[in-house]
Amino acid sequence: MSRVAKKLSLPAVTSYLIVGLLLGPFALGRLNLPGLGFQTHEQVENFSILSRTALGFIAFAIGNEFRLSQLKVMGRQAITVGILQAVVTTALVDAALIALHLVAPHVLSLPTAITLGAIAAATAPAATLMVVKQYKANGPLTKLLLLVVAIDDAVGLMLFSASFGIAQALEQGSISVTAVVLEPIIEIVLSLGLGALIGFLLYWVERFFHSRSKRLSISVAFVMLAVGLSMTEFQIGSVHCGFSLLLVCMMTGTLFCNICNFSEELMERVDRWTAPLSILFFVISGAEMDLRILSNPVVLLIGLIYIVARSLGKCGGANLSCRATKCSPHITNYLGITLLPQAGVALGMAQVSVILAEGAVIRNVVLFSVLVYELVGPLLTKWALTKAGEIQPEGKTNARIANKSQG
Repeated sequence: MSRVAKKLSLPAVTSYLIVGLLLGPFALGRLNLPGLGFQTHEQVENFSILSRTALGFIAFAIGNEFRLSQLKVMGRQAITVGILQAVVTTALVDAALIALHLVAPHVLSLPTAITLGAIAAATAPAATLMVVKQYKANGPLTKLLLLVVAIDDAVGLMLFSASFGIAQALEQGSISVTAVVLEPIIEIVLSLGLGALIGFLLYWVERFFHSRSKRLSISVAFVMLAVGLSMTEFQIGSVHCGFSLLLVCMMTGTLFCNICNFSEELMERVDRWTAPLSILFFVISGAEMDLRILSNPVVLLIGLIYIVARSLGKCGGANLSCRATKCSPHITNYLGITLLPQAGVALGMAQVSVILAEGAVIRNVVLFSVLVYELVGPLLTKWALTKAGEIQPEGKTNARIANKSQG
């Protein structure tokens, strides 16, 4: 399928998602032949630990971009763009969906509109990183993109926690300062702290080994440890405490890469080891897509408004913040397009939202948007990076080799 995708000038990640759809309950799975595809979504969900593990390695790789040398050059721009584009996106989606609520309150409730607005801020790092790796994209836009995608997770978590707390308050008639303010801050602090500890321990253990295979095995083990520990949840009084998988693993990669003098070679080895895991992640993601939502006109209406408003928010917010930080024209014009993919983080937020009265609507709208963004997003990311001159057009020569020689 990746060969077919290449013939059609599509990113390989798109072909993996399509394979997942074909293996899912709405294609080969409907044949009910044992061992051929997934017959139910429950069967797909049994592989969720593989998806979480793959996301952990993706976040670990993104943490490698937060090197101090890189942050000195682009740190201020990345933080400004990362925060502003997320806030603008949430505000725009909120405005569009609240307007729909005012026009047709029976179609969409106010708590649902506010929650969907916050979910819109989330960007999927997996699809973006996969495109960057496949085409060996390199340049100012690529470097800023990877930093912004990482920051976006922390900002999105704060926006969602606050908005979800307000949505619950509107339904219940009372607001919890703990849920809106305290819990998201605690989650971010705990995640960064745990990630830093694991990153330091990884470096400390690696020093005792010189074999490449042993160092690789230790790195893989520590990332898996980070994934496992990030699933821990506990209560301190009335405060619910948990961890963000992406933040924990990103911080692990960030600290390790900044204190370890042999981290670059090791990161390349880990990247090669995890390539099949990343492919499996997208195949499972494709199989998880629920095509039944396409038969619900209400979900399609809300979903289309959500997608249009979110796309305008990401592109407009990125453009505005890039102009404010005096980014180059290529970055200003194309960064927003590369931030469109949305998947795992948004689905996780939607899953949390099911306790709301219209939780099922939120989940289905997000599923619909993921279906669209995951199939179209990688292609748009490739197009934007190519227009910015950071991916060489593929012809008879190998674009990967060409880009690598330029880097």
